[in-house]
Amino acid sequence: MYIIVGLGNPGNKYDKTRHNVGFDTIDVLADKYGIDVDNKKFKALYGKGVIEGQRVILAKPQTFMNLSGESVRELIDFYKVDETSELIVIYDDISLEPGQLRIRTKGSAGGHNGIKNIISHLGGQEFLRVKVGVGEKPKGFDLADYVLSRFSKEERALVEEAQKRAAQAVVSLMTDGAETAMNEYNRKV
Repeated sequence: MYIIVGLGNPGNKYDKTRHNVGFDTIDVLADKYGIDVDNKKFKALYGKGVIEGQRVILAKPQTFMNLSGESVRELIDFYKVDETSELIVIYDDISLEPGQLRIRTKGSAGGHNGIKNIISHLGGQEFLRVKVGVGEKPKGFDLADYVLSRFSKEERALVEEAQKRAAQAVVSLMTDGAETAMNEYNRKV
């Protein structure tokens, strides 16, 4: 079984912001595979289903970004999955251009507070990640304001395409393994 977690902030105020690309990618997977992500438990909205023969939990933590680890810990403890190989976290990355993807099997938080909190709750940095590029913060911009901002029309088109590719990358991680998925999806588009 895989637990696939998309990071974001709950509420309409944050809908379609840069920080919510994880939530939006979960929605892409849910729509494609007919999984309702409307159960409330584990400090998350979640749904159970099957993707390409693999049992999955799709989850959107409702703790707000900076406390995402609380929800992830509860999910892992309840479903008894191996966080190093059966947890996939999808989130925004300001060091990647809008529309770019980067898959990693481990690493630091890189300044991302949601990932920092997950690492803290897991006690380690080794878990599968799909990063979706949201673009670098412009000079003079406050980082929090930037990641809570919405995309320009041009960026939105790139990011929506990237969310579809991120969903495919998640499937590839499960079916083909990390090395194959990284070779396929870490290339510049």
